[in-house]
Amino acid sequence: MTKYFTEDHEWIVVNGNIATLGITDHAQSALGDVVYAEAPEVGRKLAKGAEAGVVESVKAASEVYSPVTGTVVKSNDKLADNPAIINEDPEGAGWFCEIELSNPAELEGLMDEAAYQAFVASH
Repeated sequence: MTKYFTEDHEWIVVNGNIATLGITDHAQSALGDVVYAEAPEVGRKLAKGAEAGVVESVKAASEVYSPVTGTVVKSNDKLADNPAIINEDPEGAGWFCEIELSNPAELEGLMDEAAYQAFVASH
């Protein structure tokens, strides 16, 4: 499994042709206490860069963008009842959805963990 990051602070872990999407620890920390999260429904087609979900905190609301093009094959239903999972485990149990990749070549434009950490440190 390979993990990638975006400049909008999303992460995806790719396992074969399936990518799991969520927001980074940096993003959840900047948002503060998450009070609402909306993951995309199964079957929804996502374009690279398009809104895939919403996360709201006591401080702000933010969109979650898909770093890849594909179809949602699984959605994290637990987020609706317990959005705080995103604060507790943003890069684990706080995932938003699983996407079947339409164009794996899109992964080439994403950052690895070292590049993402350097990006965060420089901004």
